[in-house]
Amino acid sequence: MSLPAEFHEMAKRVNNWGRWGDDDEIGTLNLITDEVVREAAACVRSGRRVPLALPLRQDGVQTGLIPGRVNPLHVMVQINQEIFGPGGVACSDDVVTMGLQAATHWDALTHVSHSGKLYNGRPAGTITPHGGAEFGGIDKPRHIVSRGVLLDVPRALGRNRLDGAHAVTPEDLDAAEELAGTRVRAGDIVLVRTGQIQTYLAGDKHGYGYPSPGLSVRTPQWFHARDVAAVANDTLTFEILPPEIEDLWLPVHALDLVEMGMLQGQNWNLEELSTACGQEGRYTFLLSAMPEPFTGATGTPVAPVAIL
Repeated sequence: MSLPAEFHEMAKRVNNWGRWGDDDEIGTLNLITDEVVREAAACVRSGRRVPLALPLRQDGVQTGLIPGRVNPLHVMVQINQEIFGPGGVACSDDVVTMGLQAATHWDALTHVSHSGKLYNGRPAGTITPHGGAEFGGIDKPRHIVSRGVLLDVPRALGRNRLDGAHAVTPEDLDAAEELAGTRVRAGDIVLVRTGQIQTYLAGDKHGYGYPSPGLSVRTPQWFHARDVAAVANDTLTFEILPPEIEDLWLPVHALDLVEMGMLQGQNWNLEELSTACGQEGRYTFLLSAMPEPFTGATGTPVAPVAIL
């Protein structure tokens, strides 16, 4: 089934193909300039550090809904082994098998395609079984450090968390921006809190995944207008699930990743950050969210840290 005309109209409004050249592979991360990073460093005042990643564990967020996206399986391959002879230094090593998007992660620009195309008009067929993503893999953005802005939508609306039927709209983002006391600007990384991860933290990972609040199909145009570098939130699906438009699945993924060339992050734990920002009365910080450089991968685990 082809995508509806309304999707293609939205796609035209946010399309960035060719904006940074035909060979560009990092999209809106080009907006994180040296000047943007220098200004981001000025956000550090108290030095308070807030980790935003979920623990990597075998009973993590994945339920089997997405084939092959397995929670981390951690095994020891040697324990206190004296590999250079008796009486010497002993080593312990471990191995992990996991879906690269199993827990807190970035989606690479190649994570989704539509109409046979990836970001910048590249053919979807450039992703192969053995080589992975020939173009636009998660190894291409070598560093992701910028000013982070927490848009705490539930707090802005006077709630603890959003319900599962709530599609986060541009108006919600405006309200959260007003609460934050700052305007989102070019090169920022925006973190959108819904409070949905509270469900997972309470032990209900099935309820965490579905139904889920998330970003509306109207939000990509808001991010495009502000020249946002990347967006992450505290849900499994990033966008609202079930979808706003019947039978149109993952339209926000397609608009953000394919059309705009903007990285998405999911399963970020923003609860402690919400508390910290409320206590300090400010919602901007230096954010370090370095991708693990898996060559040709379409996503990567990440352990982001917000520094206030």
